[in-house]
Amino acid sequence: MNAGDFSDTATREVNFDGLVGPTHNYAGLAHGNLAAAAHAGLVSNPREAALQGLAKMKALADAGFAQGVLPPHPRPAVDALGALGFPGTPAEQLAAAAAADFSLVRTISSAAAMWTANAATVTPSVDAADRRVHFTAANLQSSYHRALEAPVTRDVLAAIFADEAYFAHHPILPATPAFGDEGAANHTRLCDDYGTSGVHLFVYGQTGLSEGRAPKHFRARQTLEASQAVARQHGLTTDQSVFAQQNPAAIDAGVFHNDVIAVGNGPVLLYHEDAFADEAATLDALETRLMDIGAVLAPVRVARDRVSLETAVATYLFNSQLLSNADGSMRVIVPAECEHEPTVAAELDRIVAAPDNPITGWQAFDVKQSMDNGGGPACLRLRVILSPAERAAIKARVFLDDALHDELAAWVTRHYRDRLAIADLADPTLIDETRTALDELTGILRLGSVYPFQRETSCTQTR
Repeated sequence: MNAGDFSDTATREVNFDGLVGPTHNYAGLAHGNLAAAAHAGLVSNPREAALQGLAKMKALADAGFAQGVLPPHPRPAVDALGALGFPGTPAEQLAAAAAADFSLVRTISSAAAMWTANAATVTPSVDAADRRVHFTAANLQSSYHRALEAPVTRDVLAAIFADEAYFAHHPILPATPAFGDEGAANHTRLCDDYGTSGVHLFVYGQTGLSEGRAPKHFRARQTLEASQAVARQHGLTTDQSVFAQQNPAAIDAGVFHNDVIAVGNGPVLLYHEDAFADEAATLDALETRLMDIGAVLAPVRVARDRVSLETAVATYLFNSQLLSNADGSMRVIVPAECEHEPTVAAELDRIVAAPDNPITGWQAFDVKQSMDNGGGPACLRLRVILSPAERAAIKARVFLDDALHDELAAWVTRHYRDRLAIADLADPTLIDETRTALDELTGILRLGSVYPFQRETSCTQTR
């Protein structure tokens, strides 16, 4: 396969990582995310978190991988407070919300938008009938703090992927439990080459409109109906799609998204034995669909007697990036926690040594600030397959190079706090700090006025 071709003339996968936001904090908002719950209330370091993410991006860009960046969302999201009955200036709204119920302040200050694997589901042009790249921003309706992200995500993606000749943007699915959509964290595209047809694996937690198997302790965030609706929006046929249910027991063990228990790239699916409700049927369906397009599935199974489900969740072994090198081999990008857990490190060594898969190396990165909040390397990136013409159609400055990295690192150092306690979220100066930083950032990235506060200011000035 030539999926690892690093030339400018190749169709390539671009990993768009989310910049960690200025209000990165440990509020413990995500029900079912064990790491987020375990670290709730701790003091965070937004500056370190953002620089850790940038360091990973730069290391991969330096290695030749196509690397993009997505901006943070405005937090605290005081614009949401008006609908909740809090009038006044942004500072007055924040103060009133803090006095009424501090949990509201924690909710609107979430920096979870950095986990851009939840931003959207993306279909490359090679799989679409109209030969455009298709996007559906995720509704993230399972939790209020994440549902706030959907409109801004839609606007940011529309600003970056703006040329209608190359990109299509679909409506966000209805924000109801029946159509709970968590984006690419529950979607994997398998293929031979990035530039040839692929098969889309949609993994759901439960059905939304009918009775079916469901977890007993934690809610399932993705429904079958949502996955099917996205596939229809993007024009994917039954021959291009496989819908598989996540193992309910895995969700109850803390596997809130499929990307916590499986990762795919090219024809390789790296997964835990307990990932799917019906492992054999899932593999059979993928194998058949891939065979129809001339590709051969390469499953890499991790048995529970080598890495327990609990250890997989604790180390985020599968919340990793599986990347193609220029020679067609692959490497796994894992969090540093995998390196420090002997059973996981040994399993990675076993996978690398096995002759029946193209994975030839693994590399650990320190993203502890993100890990402690419940997101590993895979959470931090949205994968978008782009042809040379599609890359050229993007006018925003979002492809990471040395100059952009250095400018972003300086921007973070200039604007981010190195300490943020939960009580600090009620500080009204955070509003101005964040808005000033993001206003400057949209200039650096050449995005225009993508944030509501920017458009409101513009309208006020016009009037």
